Amino acid sequence: MKMTTITKVGMATVLAVVMAGCSSWDGMSKRQKGAVTGAGLGGVAGAVITNGGVLGTVGGAAIGGVIGDQIGKNR
Repeated sequence: MKMTTITKVGMATVLAVVMAGCSSWDGMSKRQKGAVTGAGLGGVAGAVITNGGVLGTVGGAAIGGVIGDQIGKNR
């Protein structure tokens, strides 16, 4: 069964929201919040760019997490 890009993006977004909801958001530092947000956005972007490829999704999440961490450090 072939999934459309919209479905993949929707699933990645739901996964990011669920993961963020499971964590203790209030007890996190700005740097940690930036890393979580960056990983979620990076994963979605990686999924869209690679048409749902696992490597692209995981790679995008990893890169997004690092970028979000660095941005959160400067706040």
